[in-house]
Amino acid sequence: MSDSAQLIPEVQYATLEQQGDTAQLGMWVFLVNETIFFGALIFTYFLYRTTYPHEFEVAAKDAVLWCGSVNFALLLTSSLTMVLAVNAAAQDERPRRMIIWLVATAALGCAFLVVKGYEYYLDYQDKVVPVAHYEVKPGEGSAGELFWVFYWVGTGLHAIHLTIGIGLVLYMLLWRIRRGEIGPAYYAPLEVVGIYWSFVDTVWLFLFPSIYLVGRS
Repeated sequence: MSDSAQLIPEVQYATLEQQGDTAQLGMWVFLVNETIFFGALIFTYFLYRTTYPHEFEVAAKDAVLWCGSVNFALLLTSSLTMVLAVNAAAQDERPRRMIIWLVATAALGCAFLVVKGYEYYLDYQDKVVPVAHYEVKPGEGSAGELFWVFYWVGTGLHAIHLTIGIGLVLYMLLWRIRRGEIGPAYYAPLEVVGIYWSFVDTVWLFLFPSIYLVGRS
């Protein structure tokens, strides 16, 4: 796509700025709904954790702390690389720096999923998969299974959202940037992806202490 084509907004918008603002507004509305969804899930978790504090503490000690900690570091780093990618898009006419940071972001996201997949394997070996492969541990009680229900639902939904985020980053790399549609004149689509990525990281900031730090202090 030529430089002049980049400066032409879609037919329903008067300016590129209006087009970008609309895209960001749409993402924020979507994330409000997602926040309500995850908020309800975490609220329910704390409700049961307050009701069964001992059982949840015993169950949580079987969570693989090093996997959660490594993934915590991976996602925090990916937030930095995503911000650097957006800054590169805004400041640099050449897409090279932006591409490097986006590749790093996607790679960190994939590394997260690899670690999480290995953790799921360890969880299965430890028999903490509710209904399918679960064994009540001594002192845990049947209420401990509620902790693992939250674990699988919360981390599973988070992994799905992260996979979507990786797909959006790859879409930017393989389609929008290759066609010359992202640059200093217009980089709103990349900003929108960055907002979504930050949301996914923020969800993990709540899941990590809820799952891995319970009963370990």
